Amino acid sequence: MSNTPLTPGIVPGRLVADAYVHNFDDLVPVLDAHEALVAADRCYFCHDAPCITACPTAIDIPLFIRQIATGTAESAARTIWDQNILGGMCARVCPTEQLCEEACVREAAEGKPVEIGRLQRFATDRVMAAGVHPYSRAPSTGKRVAVVGAGPAGLACAHRLAMKGHEVVVLERREKPGGLNEYGIASYKAPHDFAQAEVDWLLKIGGIEVRTGVELGRDVTLETLQAEYDAVFLGIGLGGVNDLRLAGEDLRGVRDAVEFIAELRQQPDKQKQPIGRDVVVIGGGMTAVDAAVQSRLLGAQNVTIVYRRGLERMSASDHEQNHAQQVGVRIICNAAPVEVVGKDGAVSAVEFAYTSEGADGLTLLEDRFTLKADQVFKAIGQVLVAPAGMAGPKLAARPMAGVWAGGDCAAGGEDLTVTAVAQGRDAAEEIHNSLMGAVG
Repeated sequence: MSNTPLTPGIVPGRLVADAYVHNFDDLVPVLDAHEALVAADRCYFCHDAPCITACPTAIDIPLFIRQIATGTAESAARTIWDQNILGGMCARVCPTEQLCEEACVREAAEGKPVEIGRLQRFATDRVMAAGVHPYSRAPSTGKRVAVVGAGPAGLACAHRLAMKGHEVVVLERREKPGGLNEYGIASYKAPHDFAQAEVDWLLKIGGIEVRTGVELGRDVTLETLQAEYDAVFLGIGLGGVNDLRLAGEDLRGVRDAVEFIAELRQQPDKQKQPIGRDVVVIGGGMTAVDAAVQSRLLGAQNVTIVYRRGLERMSASDHEQNHAQQVGVRIICNAAPVEVVGKDGAVSAVEFAYTSEGADGLTLLEDRFTLKADQVFKAIGQVLVAPAGMAGPKLAARPMAGVWAGGDCAAGGEDLTVTAVAQGRDAAEEIHNSLMGAVG
């Protein structure tokens, strides 16, 4: 639970108990065996399939769907995991509507793509439920690699390195491994503690030691890791959050959306999670949408997302925007906050100015409006908190000799689990080639 002081309007238990169970259950139910066969039958099994190109991890999608269609879900799961070892979580949270399913030939022809994400979940869930881990380690190389950060990039890197025969130590600053999957994703997208179940399954490969509560720069230095290990992978994510830089930002009831999402993810009884009656979310990305939707699911009566640019510029997908509106979230675009208004030390409203975007950038107009608020979530982006000597908005994939980086902290990171997995996997291959080249 956050130490952030609450306002009188921020209270738990706004809904009846059963509502929380329903609201925070699976957003999309898993396919049963018959439904999976029907869904798989819609695939054309394209040669040179565009869905593969659209997948950041380049899963052979037609192959795994054909394997489902022939009743071999185990083979389908292996096809997925060969490219994306966190395929179970990606099946739940990946924006398939913008990636593989948008590229699907069925989408172009009929406006209804093959349900690739649900089929991927069917295969991976089925095999994980059986307790199967289809990978084994190569003979030991005698090499040790430190992986900093147990998020999607770090876990993907660690698993691939362990499979190659290296000993891997994962250092994670939080209490649990999982990173974005454990702390940064809306609770209703991955309920029933799936993130930890997937981590436990991944670690069955062996050769991976996870040490939690260890933070780079506080408990260990990069120089120490370089001296003690044969290679280092940095998957540290983005530890900082942008401020509004407005008067009233420090009022009670104003907090970072990422902190709220993480807190809710760790709350086993959602009925105990306090929420305001009138909630304002500032931002236009997935974090803003997740914070807004979950505010409604917790019982907030009025929830408004305010974004400074046009609707088409929101980084949250059309699918996510539509879902937010379907649960009762209002979206206001072309408006930017100018002041957080308070009463008795707590937020009571937010004043906004309408904006205009031109050749010279964004301009605040004189036209203003005010939204009542007893709770405000800031979701205007995260920033890298870089290790000493590596300052910059992003880390290079190879920031220095013997050190690799991937995921949100690295150049090319897109705040997507699937992209982070791809970068961690690819870095592991580079590390392995570098280490084994040094041996030869």
